[in-house]
Amino acid sequence: MSAQSTTHQTHGEPRLYEGDGDALMSAARPSDHITLLPEPAQTLDKAGRIRILWGQQMLPDLLAGRYRSVICGVNDDDNSHGIIAQLVELAKTSQWTPDSVTSYAKMFSESVSIHAAGDREPYVLKYDLDSMLILGILRPKRKKHFTLDDLSRGFQTIQRMLDGRRERQPVASVSFLGARSNRLVVSDQDESEPSMETVLKTMYAAGSRWGVYPSYPFPEGLDRMRAGSS
Repeated sequence: MSAQSTTHQTHGEPRLYEGDGDALMSAARPSDHITLLPEPAQTLDKAGRIRILWGQQMLPDLLAGRYRSVICGVNDDDNSHGIIAQLVELAKTSQWTPDSVTSYAKMFSESVSIHAAGDREPYVLKYDLDSMLILGILRPKRKKHFTLDDLSRGFQTIQRMLDGRRERQPVASVSFLGARSNRLVVSDQDESEPSMETVLKTMYAAGSRWGVYPSYPFPEGLDRMRAGSS
């Protein structure tokens, strides 16, 4: 079985793993079932990891103050269907509205197109709700989606914004998969949606170490299983 032909998808449920990972974890799993392999016992993690909380709802955790910052996508057209709209409407200390979120993104986007047209997008906008800080990766102007390259550069910027800023941590992030307002695709040439493993790899390579398996990188057992299926 070839792993290369099943790395990304165009339609259907978001995929969790690259290559044959999904099929190998369970030959015929129901859509609401996830098979996990146990990680080896460890007391020290020098490299750092991205925590993945399976089955946890992010919105109640954010509103309950369990995170100080959250990362998501934002655009200068319409954010009414994004998590950022739910946050600004439900957070008790927020002075933002879905319309003002979009208006600010549009004003910023128009300004940089005039004064910093040569800069590389995307930019990261800060929305301070007092109880939490939203770090919104601004979808590049005139694009209807994010690409993995956009995501990588956005997370590199965010990592610089978080370095040494303990008051902004702990940090949560959306997966950017299955998005209605800010869809994520592989590239401008390949508009299929990447797997969650690909997204995690992109975030990790950009320097993210915070918060499938309880964390990323995944256990080596998954790679051994994939190597055996080739």
